[in-house]
Amino acid sequence: MKKNDVFREVTPLTSENCFIIMNRTKTEFHYPTHVHPEYELNFVQGAPGAQRVVGDSIEEIDDLDLVLITNKDLEHAWFNHKCESKSIREITIQFHPELLNENLLQRTQFHSIERMFESANKGISFPRQTIEKIRPKLESLCDTNGFYSVLDLFAILHELSFSTNIKILSSTAFSNTEDNNESRRIIKVTDYLHKNYDKEVKLSEVASLINMSEVAFCRFFRKRTGKSLIEYLNDVRIGMATKQLADTVKPISEICYQCGFNNLSNFNRCFKKKKNCSPSEFRKYFSLTRQII
Repeated sequence: MKKNDVFREVTPLTSENCFIIMNRTKTEFHYPTHVHPEYELNFVQGAPGAQRVVGDSIEEIDDLDLVLITNKDLEHAWFNHKCESKSIREITIQFHPELLNENLLQRTQFHSIERMFESANKGISFPRQTIEKIRPKLESLCDTNGFYSVLDLFAILHELSFSTNIKILSSTAFSNTEDNNESRRIIKVTDYLHKNYDKEVKLSEVASLINMSEVAFCRFFRKRTGKSLIEYLNDVRIGMATKQLADTVKPISEICYQCGFNNLSNFNRCFKKKKNCSPSEFRKYFSLTRQII
């Protein structure tokens, strides 16, 4: 499928308003693959088994789900899938990126929101504990208007920005973003990995890029990324593979080797661990999400 097969949504948010909130109860949960420039916070209650697609992330949601997306080009969709509920609550908040502009986000009090927005370029989902805590405020916002509604939205975003155990949904390759890390050394390393993912990458060579011993580098890299070098590299490779699976008809074996895996069984094992499905299943599922456009 081509990129222009994706629906570019025209939202009801106007330039005169800071944000819009849509509070709906549905008998089914189905919205095709789409993109839009507005930031979106989407809360869903009572739709277990529905399928959420964000970039190359395809997941079945639980009875509570909360996702933030801040990337105008990140494809996302929801489908009934296995959901049998006939009473689905959805609260969708869409707001202009300029609502919290760069000058404001650079202020100390907004740093946590800035970091959250950066992560949400790939789409993020929040843990159940956070959702249950924030749900009353989302419901209250549905009944609030005017100036104080904007302050309430800021308060919600601020509280969400301190949530632990958020899950980043889409891969860097698929969301068309670059990891934003404060360290020039880690940027040098990740740039190298993104350029050389299709080759054999040796720990000694990567460590030497930033003049570190292998032991010191491993500690440094895990502290900065939360992953080992091979875990991070495999994530990059899987991200590149998902993009080819979605956008091309290349054989899976060819994609495997082009993305730096040395054998098909290892590729299949790593892919299933990361995406909870095989490469062929991913291609099938992703194709179905776009066929309706």
